[in-house]
Amino acid sequence: METPIIEKVIEQLKALPHELQWRVLEFTRALALSTPHGVPGQQLLRFAGVIPLDDVTLIRDAIDQGCEQVDPHEW
Repeated sequence: METPIIEKVIEQLKALPHELQWRVLEFTRALALSTPHGVPGQQLLRFAGVIPLDDVTLIRDAIDQGCEQVDPHEW
């Protein structure tokens, strides 16, 4: 049976100096905070169709006209 990742991390962590162990702890905390949080798509279905079709058409046209176009003189 393969060793779980947590056990492998702990094994490596024990071999590190105290200061590097703190850095690993800080890193794992930062990773936990950076995890994107969202809602299941099922909860968003209630919003389906709330934007009028005319507005959707205007939005789509604005995106088509203003996006994915390169202006070589912009920079």
